[in-house]
Amino acid sequence: MQSVFQGLKVLDVGSWIAGPVAATIMADYGAEVIKIEMPGVGDQYRLLSATPGVPDADANYCWQMDARNKRSLTLNLKRAEGIAILRQLVEASDVYITNQPLPMRRALGLNYEDIQAINPAIIYASLTAYGEKGPDRDGEGFDLVAYWARSGLMDLVRDASAKPAMALPGMGDHPTAVSLYASIVTALLHRERTGEGSMVHTSLLGNGLWSAACIAQAGFAGGDYERYRAFKAEAGFGRFLYECQDGRFVQLTMIRTQEEFEQFLAVTQLTSVVTDPRFLTPELRIAHGAELVELVAARLKDESASVWMKKCEAAGVPMNRVQTIEETLTDPQVRVNEMIRPAPDDMAGMAMLLNHPVNVEGLPRAEVQPAPDLGADAAAILSELGYAAGQIEDLRASGVV
Repeated sequence: MQSVFQGLKVLDVGSWIAGPVAATIMADYGAEVIKIEMPGVGDQYRLLSATPGVPDADANYCWQMDARNKRSLTLNLKRAEGIAILRQLVEASDVYITNQPLPMRRALGLNYEDIQAINPAIIYASLTAYGEKGPDRDGEGFDLVAYWARSGLMDLVRDASAKPAMALPGMGDHPTAVSLYASIVTALLHRERTGEGSMVHTSLLGNGLWSAACIAQAGFAGGDYERYRAFKAEAGFGRFLYECQDGRFVQLTMIRTQEEFEQFLAVTQLTSVVTDPRFLTPELRIAHGAELVELVAARLKDESASVWMKKCEAAGVPMNRVQTIEETLTDPQVRVNEMIRPAPDDMAGMAMLLNHPVNVEGLPRAEVQPAPDLGADAAAILSELGYAAGQIEDLRASGVV
């Protein structure tokens, strides 16, 4: 079956994750994606897998995961010749994706208006840290800053007694890339119906705020955040993480009915709690939450998490263990739902590759091609634009490509 984006041409004029990964999703569904990088430097994301703070491995796993199925062309966009080549590519492209800082785009003449003047039907997809307007529109920021800290998520996702925690690399970038992809696909449908190109955009801050929406929306409804924080600070049966004998943690969040609660007490041999006047109703269990948590926590410390999980599963009690990433990668649910896929043989050092979460039944994904070496496709792409071999060598010699 033909890939849904077969024949669609996409320019990835960005770096790191959130913008470029929107192009990766399109490439996975058959689009031809050309990644534009600076000669000799390239996308700094190429280096992340080898930096401190991520797991050591021989493979360049971050780059291979997120830059797969693309072609690489190096262009010095500070040179007129480089801009001229980019403009040629724009003429024949359907989608232009960028997360270059807005001041850089203005200086290089690469704003939407500039690109639209070359190709009125193009979809111009813009990713910024803080949005297209306002006093911080020109500000730069990774997802740790704009998505995680500025949105309020960093403050909200912590225990009351703990300081805010740092985010994982790319934790906000990857979901933001899906938002940008959704915007692009919406604009492509609009173009199919009207023939009109358009600009689409999203931001790390906007996606972080959207992730916090169930709590953030309360602020526009007169929600009492002081009371909310006080409630979170109090121990509660279903909100507490319980440490077991082996140091592993379990959740009881999905125990919601009186029947499930009583069955849990039977499994843990805490049957005296059933008749304890402090815990007779859900309302009383909230009012005496700290006392109930203390009893349950002491009992769960008597056995390992795996033992409790087996006992609860046998009794139909919904207990969940906090899983490690190593366990998730071998989780049968992950494999059977194709959240991972086999990596090609020439993607050295990796047997499997993470899939993005956009799934359309009946539409094939492109066969995985390894992420490109820096400028690997420059000669081929320039030749397709009509440049002769001698001209390409001249461009190389002068530092344009």
